[in-house]
Amino acid sequence: MPRYSDPMERLSALDAEFLHLEDGIAHMHIAGISVFEGPPPGIDELRALFASRLHLIPRYRQRARAVPLELGRPVWLDDPHFRLDYHVRHTALPRPGDDARLCALMGRLMSQPLDRDRPLWEAWLVEGLSDDRWALISKIHHCMVDGVSGVDLLTILLQVDREFDLPEPEPWAPAPEPAGVARVVDAWAGAGSALVARARSVPRMLADPATTARALGDTIAGITGLGRRLGATPPLSIEGPIGPHRVWAHSEVSIDDIRTIRKAFGGTLNDVVLAATAGGYRTLLEARGDDVATAVVRTLVPVSVRGADERNITDNRVSALLLELPIAVDDPVERLEAVRAAMTELKASHMAEAGKTVTDLAELAPPMVMGTVSRLFTRATHQITQRSVVTVTTNVPGPQLALYCLGREMLQHLPYVPIAMSIRVGTAILSYNGRISFGVTADLDSVPDPSTLADAIPAELDRLTRLAERTLAGAKASTARRSRRATASSARGRT
Repeated sequence: MPRYSDPMERLSALDAEFLHLEDGIAHMHIAGISVFEGPPPGIDELRALFASRLHLIPRYRQRARAVPLELGRPVWLDDPHFRLDYHVRHTALPRPGDDARLCALMGRLMSQPLDRDRPLWEAWLVEGLSDDRWALISKIHHCMVDGVSGVDLLTILLQVDREFDLPEPEPWAPAPEPAGVARVVDAWAGAGSALVARARSVPRMLADPATTARALGDTIAGITGLGRRLGATPPLSIEGPIGPHRVWAHSEVSIDDIRTIRKAFGGTLNDVVLAATAGGYRTLLEARGDDVATAVVRTLVPVSVRGADERNITDNRVSALLLELPIAVDDPVERLEAVRAAMTELKASHMAEAGKTVTDLAELAPPMVMGTVSRLFTRATHQITQRSVVTVTTNVPGPQLALYCLGREMLQHLPYVPIAMSIRVGTAILSYNGRISFGVTADLDSVPDPSTLADAIPAELDRLTRLAERTLAGAKASTARRSRRATASSARGRT
């Protein structure tokens, strides 16, 4: 018998916010390019792969439908006209199929908003890449996934070995779409349930006042710290109104180089890539004539608050930190030390926890007010530049083993992050199978050459790697000298 989806499921407040922030200029989809060894599969074979997995990803057959008069948040409802061939598409690069043409295609596809009347995703089979390769470009609205759940979706579609089978798709039929009145009633019932759930937590909080007081203090400290970091920054050329068109570039480094840097200078993998990203922005600003000595590049760094039991859930479970990249620091080791110290402070600031608390409380806010305010703010940033956040830098851990699509190994996975709200440049970072990829998104009208930043980041990591190798070699030589001296001293003592 065909399987029906649950009749109605509401978007969370955060998921709905990504819908509200989108207009004809700001496109709120995330994406990635998976590059595979050849030969490419046929489009029918690729569609068969998707069809065999659709029962694991119900959102891929659902639309976000509004509640009348915004009396509730949008709901997920089955698309009665779902057609897989609309979502899984086919294209090819012109000869010679080089990286420049792939980046140009990515920019064009990312400049086109997803159709709100259909499920909010697309996948493009791209033939014609050089060196007998092909690509799969995945594009999905941010209201459906965050970076972590986006990677989880990728692992659902792909396999961990070359051997594969394509089971028959599970039978499915769309559930009837509820009437507008039913959506309103369901929204109000949901709001009532949320209030009841909050009320039930009060006795637990009163039963342990010390823990409650500490949690409240941490939240207040986090919100206060967040407020202090939201002051206006000096004007820069990489912030301001944006247009609807995107350009994109990418680069890649080895995780082994990151390990070498960490061994010599300390810090986490995230510290190292953020320090290199800061060096890349320094190069970009210098190339554009900005004064790097006085520049303040405050970046929003998304932080996953997804629990271990919340993997493979298609929604957003994120908070954020606000980090000022040390652009004025020229020495790469000093820059790494500055990032390391700043991130240590931010992690202890409870900013991420405060952000999650604010997001949780937004579940109780009237959807009509939230939607109206968000849309007004988005429109305002097309005219008046917000100077609190200059860029966004997202780092998502990916699988550290080879994945396969229909028997072909995935060689690279290259990420894309959307830009909006006066942010003209954004950087996405993703690790896969011993490599780390950087994807730089930019506004075509104001920052037409994102490769300046994309190329500068691995150059900064190369500088750090060379310095780290010299530091480790020096330490090894020093240890050897001490060992020889100790041996010689011991020999003299015996004689």
